[in-house]
Amino acid sequence: MGRGPSIEGRKNAEDARRGKIFTKLIREITIAARAGADPASNARLRAGIDKAKAVSMPNDTIERALKRASGADAAAMHELRYEGYGPAGVALIIDCMTDNQQRTVADVRSALTKHGGNLGTSGSVAFQFKHLGELVFATPDATSEEKVLEIALDAGADDVQAENAQSTVLCAPENYEAVKKALLAAKLEPVRADIVWRPENRVAVSGETEETLLDLLDKLDELDDVQEVYHNAALTDA
Repeated sequence: MGRGPSIEGRKNAEDARRGKIFTKLIREITIAARAGADPASNARLRAGIDKAKAVSMPNDTIERALKRASGADAAAMHELRYEGYGPAGVALIIDCMTDNQQRTVADVRSALTKHGGNLGTSGSVAFQFKHLGELVFATPDATSEEKVLEIALDAGADDVQAENAQSTVLCAPENYEAVKKALLAAKLEPVRADIVWRPENRVAVSGETEETLLDLLDKLDELDDVQEVYHNAALTDA
């Protein structure tokens, strides 16, 4: 009978995954810092550093990423946004950072094509999404739901949706920092918080289509140049 992965094997896989997350966050911090290295006056940089600290990135690694912002490698980096379709017409927004645009578009196109999808033109799917601040909180009871609702709306949030013991706070990107700050000040720690592309409507996928889509999302995430992937599928395991 075959043995499962060894402890060392699992650790190596986790280290590799952690390293990939660090790489993406270092790029985000480096590019954000080009607009100013002071997090107090650079909301994007502050958000990047918050995400890095949330995954226990060492402070010296963050400092090195900030210093790289003035270097030639940072100047060579470009931000790209691709729009396309996955299996069953699932809409995708794929945000990338790269120093080689030809490599990136070839890799993204290849991943989509191999999973029954295709690359679209700019604007072909973006209209199906809204750019929003999204903060998710665990709210196991009515009291916690009410607290999140009250504080978020007072701080400038547009909507709070409660479902499955979670409350999702939605706000305009320009209000994200103020809303997050108010909730944190009330000792409310988000499960996740970011400015995202949120789909207006989700399309149901299941069975083989869902497996193909999940495999595509994994393949895109494995690409070093891909920072974030947003889609409009309603996944059964989500």
